Amino acid sequence: MKLIENISYGVHPAQLLDVYLPDTTDFPTFVYIHGGGFEARDKTFGSVMAAYLADHGIGVVCLGYRMYPEAVYPDYIRDSAAAVAWAHKNIPDYGANGKLFVGGSSAGGYASMMLCFDKRWLAPYKLPADAIAGYFHDAGQPTTHFNVLRERGVDSRCVVVDDAAPLYHIGKAPSYPPMHFVVCDNDIASRYEQTMLVLSTLRHFKYDMSTVTHQVLEGKHCWYIMAKDENGDSVLGKLVLDFISKL
Repeated sequence: MKLIENISYGVHPAQLLDVYLPDTTDFPTFVYIHGGGFEARDKTFGSVMAAYLADHGIGVVCLGYRMYPEAVYPDYIRDSAAAVAWAHKNIPDYGANGKLFVGGSSAGGYASMMLCFDKRWLAPYKLPADAIAGYFHDAGQPTTHFNVLRERGVDSRCVVVDDAAPLYHIGKAPSYPPMHFVVCDNDIASRYEQTMLVLSTLRHFKYDMSTVTHQVLEGKHCWYIMAKDENGDSVLGKLVLDFISKL
């Protein structure tokens, strides 16, 4: 495995990414958006997963992005889109086969759902329709994110479905790439129920649910991101590997 750190995908100092490369060529790539409520963590929060995937023949791009308090909505969504566009254009130069997957955990899962369901963020980059082979939405908030509500001066516990909610945009596209949802049975308050609502909404719009899968893990919110199992393998990495391998 080879790690290349701090590649710039924009002009802001936060717009950096790390690339984890397998010791092979012709590999698929997973673009990962870290969590932390858009105000904490960094692109290394996912390094255990990324190293595991690289050791199993999958390239990983872990991106950093602008965060609160400097950033405001939708700066971090725009940054996520720019990093995906960077990967689509440049990752083949590192030996990748061009098959690109996108995902994120918690706040990153919110961002990955926004990129999936709200086409305006990737539209400026004019990616081909099949540019994204699949999405891995991990414990993301499908309603308007609590920090977006706080930015507006609204109680962050409110459930709001408006233009800043991934859920709001479901039904606008004729189809979506394959996707996998992960949530915990003791997740953040209402996160499990809201995840089930996303699945129900996709069914309501009669999308092909044979391409949509989900897992409910035991435990609290995103405990598995940096965790390893009894064999020393990344818990999150194995989840992502299973999803990508099936596609």
